[in-house]
Amino acid sequence: MVVLSTAFEEFMADAEPRLRRALVARHGMHLGRDATLDAMIYGWKHWDRVSEMDNPVGYLYRVGASSIRPPKEPPQLAAVQEYREPWIEPALETSLGALSEQQRVAVVLRHSFEWTYAEIAELLDISVSTVRTQLSRGMEKLRRALEVTVNG
Repeated sequence: MVVLSTAFEEFMADAEPRLRRALVARHGMHLGRDATLDAMIYGWKHWDRVSEMDNPVGYLYRVGASSIRPPKEPPQLAAVQEYREPWIEPALETSLGALSEQQRVAVVLRHSFEWTYAEIAELLDISVSTVRTQLSRGMEKLRRALEVTVNG
């Protein structure tokens, strides 16, 4: 029987949901969950080193992302009916898939999970201004693809 340290248990309770959301945003539901599991196992095995890092969640995000071989096609998000989610624009999945990886992750984490710019920047290991730029560009591409106009 393996006994986890209290520090790792506390870290995992806080980090796992954030890590899973980010990796699902990047790779889709199934691959994202697998990547999260791979990252958390790595974190447990190397806890002595991971616990000393300035940005352990960002590091484990990269571990999880690198554990997945790049798909030949853009990641496919889960079908709406399959998860009984509220109705969404049918073209949203394709439009999100057409965004760059950073744009897609920024848009999904900010608008679906209400992450702050700083949280996204820390996870992706980029500056807050880069997050703002990627989010702005991603939203503009989505608006054009979905033919949405913004008044104001």
